[in-house]
Amino acid sequence: MDWDGAVNAWHVAGGVYRMGRREWLTEAGWQQAFDDGIRTVVDVRNAAEARRRDTDPVVSDAAWHGMAVLSAPTEEPGHPRFTEICGPYLNDPAFYADNARIFPEKLVGVFRALAAGADRGDVILHCAAGRDRSGMVAAMVQDLAGDSDQDIAEGYRRAARGINERYRTHGPPHDRECYLDDAELAPLLERRGAAVVEFVRALDTRGYLLRHGLSTGELDAVLSLCGAGVAR
Repeated sequence: MDWDGAVNAWHVAGGVYRMGRREWLTEAGWQQAFDDGIRTVVDVRNAAEARRRDTDPVVSDAAWHGMAVLSAPTEEPGHPRFTEICGPYLNDPAFYADNARIFPEKLVGVFRALAAGADRGDVILHCAAGRDRSGMVAAMVQDLAGDSDQDIAEGYRRAARGINERYRTHGPPHDRECYLDDAELAPLLERRGAAVVEFVRALDTRGYLLRHGLSTGELDAVLSLCGAGVAR
């Protein structure tokens, strides 16, 4: 998606989109997103991450007119078992299944937010880089939408390439991330794309969400948003 200022912004399925930090969008970018039908932003970052940086564009309150922003983190920062397995944040599809196992209520919360936004229009979900936390949820959305293994793997790979290009032009945000040239990136993405598919196919997204508290009505709303059939 070419919304002005947006980093790593992609269509996922139906009325669901994904991207990196929303603070990168300019006022013009928000107007473009609104014109494209976006009415709800689901932020899957932890609350402390949701802040403007000095390098971010200044955006007036008017730019948000008609938009709802919902906070639905995918993890609990500092959770001892999570950090033991994944480190300080999720940055590899190899750990998606651990995230889903440790924080089922968090992932249900994300899909509850998607359901809440479904009646308003299209929805953007975003994390910081637009790669792993949003990638985990995007893979689940694609699974609900009936996407192929190839499409799900490529959804992850294009987002990983997108943020890697950002690191090339702007530098990484900290020392846990770095720009990779294609010789390093290509085999990594081959493995990680396959890991995303393995995660989502083993998960059984519909069953997982219903088992952990998402109502059938909420699931129907998400399925409608994704362009899929209802759960009944």
